[in-house]
Amino acid sequence: MIFTKEEFKAQVESIQSQGWYKNPIGFGIARVNRGQLNQNKILQATFPVVNWNENFGSAAIFMDAIIKSGEKIDTTQSEQIFNVSDEFLTNCIESFRPFIPEAKGEAHKNVQLISQLSTLPRDLGLGAEDFKVVFLFEDSAPLSVEAVYLKLYALSLKKAPLRSLNLNGAFGKLENVAWVGNNPIELEFLRANEIALKLSGKYPVIDMVDKFPRFLAHVIPEDNTRILDTSKVRFGAQLAAGTTIMPGASYVNFNAGTLGPVMVEGRISSSAVVGSGSDVGGGASILGVLSGTDGNPITIGENCLLGANSVTGIPLGNGCIIDAGVAILAGTKIFISDDQIIKLQEVNPKAELRNNVKGAELAGLNGIHFRVDSTNGQIVARRSTKEVKLNSDLH
Repeated sequence: MIFTKEEFKAQVESIQSQGWYKNPIGFGIARVNRGQLNQNKILQATFPVVNWNENFGSAAIFMDAIIKSGEKIDTTQSEQIFNVSDEFLTNCIESFRPFIPEAKGEAHKNVQLISQLSTLPRDLGLGAEDFKVVFLFEDSAPLSVEAVYLKLYALSLKKAPLRSLNLNGAFGKLENVAWVGNNPIELEFLRANEIALKLSGKYPVIDMVDKFPRFLAHVIPEDNTRILDTSKVRFGAQLAAGTTIMPGASYVNFNAGTLGPVMVEGRISSSAVVGSGSDVGGGASILGVLSGTDGNPITIGENCLLGANSVTGIPLGNGCIIDAGVAILAGTKIFISDDQIIKLQEVNPKAELRNNVKGAELAGLNGIHFRVDSTNGQIVARRSTKEVKLNSDLH
């Protein structure tokens, strides 16, 4: 039994010195939602506390508690998942004892989690099968629903950078379910009980049918971040402080998001990233890796403006503008006049520009204003002379 912080530190060092031990890249304890018909089917995993490349002392205690509970840990696997048993909780409490009095607020959240789990009322009807200890030892393709959720949490909580995690096969691991608030329901359950539910007036009001929950079902945003419609941000998206998501045509997909204060009235597709101070206008669309970019993720620089109903299929540097209704794709033919070539090269000294180019040749360059010549309908690129600046009162 541990009574002092020094004894705790010594215990952690002893555990970490053993040959089997390996620091996880991510770990946490999740409450899982199981299928209403198929109890072996995991529909959702909710992590109150997410650890990502941090808190390795808690990781060591968790692993040691699992072993003392009679389980085996194989850290050569990419991920491992265990039930939260009473023995596991008791072993953790004994090790965390010196920190329990000060585990409040932002301090020692893993200790708070264990303490809360240890005192859950028995009449909730929850058991060891409803809570899982999840460890990720490698950033490999996820093998379980719990691993997918832990990675999505890491992204949405900004613990991992966008586009930095292996999510290959994630869709295949998640179940397509009916969401009623934050509760997932098997579609098979609804079909099997449709008559009874409808006759009794208990058929649920379904918010959506999807494999992913909504961002706000799992993440509390910063005080100066606004999301005016919960359906507009998917779990796994990442929103920097000061971002505003307007209703209407706006949407932010998973593994996509913002790096600073951004006004979003258009679509930020999967793996697209928007820099600080930019404005994604109403109905504007940043193409994703599955929607026209040949698998190349799109980055929009800082202080850019994407006009209403514009389309972007190439990366943009800082200070770029695409006029309303203009589509700039990799193969779009664009004209640059001689005088504008000189001006653009002043802010892009390494660029090799010419009069007639394709959109891909301008990818990532700074200070470009894409517009349509009203006299001939030709798409042209000019040096931007407008400053894109968000309203500080709104962001």
